[in-house]
Amino acid sequence: MAGESRKWMILVATIWIQAFTGTNFDFSAYSSELKTVLGVSQVQLNYLATASDLGKLFGWSSGLALMYMPLWVVMFMSAFVGFFAYGLQWLVIRSIITLPYFLVFLLCLLAGCSICWFNTVCFVLCTQNFPANRPLAISLTVSFNGVSAALYALAADAINPSSDSLYLLLNAVIPLLTSIVALPPILRQPSLDPLPPDAVRRDSLIFLILNFLAVLTGVYLLLISSISSNATTARLLFSGAIFLLVLPICIPGVVYAKNWFWRTVNSSFRLDGSGFILVDADDLELHKELITRSGSGYGKGISDIIKSNGSTHEIVQYNSEERECCCEKLMGKDQLVMLGEEHRARMLVRRLDFWLYYIAYFCGGTIGLVYSNNLGQIAQSLGNSSNTSALITIYSAFSYFGRLLSAAPDYMRA
Repeated sequence: MAGESRKWMILVATIWIQAFTGTNFDFSAYSSELKTVLGVSQVQLNYLATASDLGKLFGWSSGLALMYMPLWVVMFMSAFVGFFAYGLQWLVIRSIITLPYFLVFLLCLLAGCSICWFNTVCFVLCTQNFPANRPLAISLTVSFNGVSAALYALAADAINPSSDSLYLLLNAVIPLLTSIVALPPILRQPSLDPLPPDAVRRDSLIFLILNFLAVLTGVYLLLISSISSNATTARLLFSGAIFLLVLPICIPGVVYAKNWFWRTVNSSFRLDGSGFILVDADDLELHKELITRSGSGYGKGISDIIKSNGSTHEIVQYNSEERECCCEKLMGKDQLVMLGEEHRARMLVRRLDFWLYYIAYFCGGTIGLVYSNNLGQIAQSLGNSSNTSALITIYSAFSYFGRLLSAAPDYMRA
């Protein structure tokens, strides 16, 4: 039970990491002020936004780092790289230091790379701790990456609504603080034991409830985006969002408590010291027949078929060589398409599905990024600069819903 609770703590920690490390989505909140301080054109500003997204091209370096360093070390490396990159940009936008345009471009590149390192850490945590429900764990946690801009907008409004440069300071500090909070469950990862079918179904139910809470979080962010509030109200709204992020900790505990209660109630029907136990009559007859056949020695090495209530039960006994051969054939069947398995880069680049995914991500993802990165300039051109924070929250909420919707096929397969 302790191992089960620890793996869910890791999932919640992964949700927090994803929710507070999508720092490239709030670029439009401070882009206008950054453009003014640097004295650059709109085209040059677009290059800085592109550099933040282009940092993901070097995301492969995180996988290389994981080959030689522990997971928590890679997480803190990404946190400190982001702290360094966003911290220097904050000093630049506050006119405390002066840097040439090319160095600011490199800082944006480093910031984007740190985001990809965080994503890699989250993917590894999900695949390691949820081998039977990898798609559900990954799709749920990745969805929270889209809510980062809304959370940062709420945090900035709660501290100082008039300061656009505050976003850069939050981008530098909050991921580092989140890594510190997420460190204890990561260090106490449970051992990987195979789950029985009933445990897999129970985990799927927990994921379904967690997705329902995620939908409530998105609805909450949409509703508060239309509320014009002062700093005090913004603090209350931000506290509500944090509460919704903390709430998933309680769900696995409720489910396990319910299972424990039913096991306790069912065990109370067993009468200690008596010669009987309450079981189904059909199961008892099947049990007797199995004992009879086993005692007579009938069916060793062949398939015994026992019919009960119209259903067929097969008992197949293999010798050790046959079982070993069967397992080898099962494990060796097209391992490249098995989710969660490790594959060499040389093998991946030879696959058509890899390049289809790469092209779709490269062409499809850039459309939304171009819009989000220029959201501040769009609001400024329409004379609605004061509503940039609300626009960012709305965009972030719908991006969050889109990511949640992409998890629907995983539940259909489950």
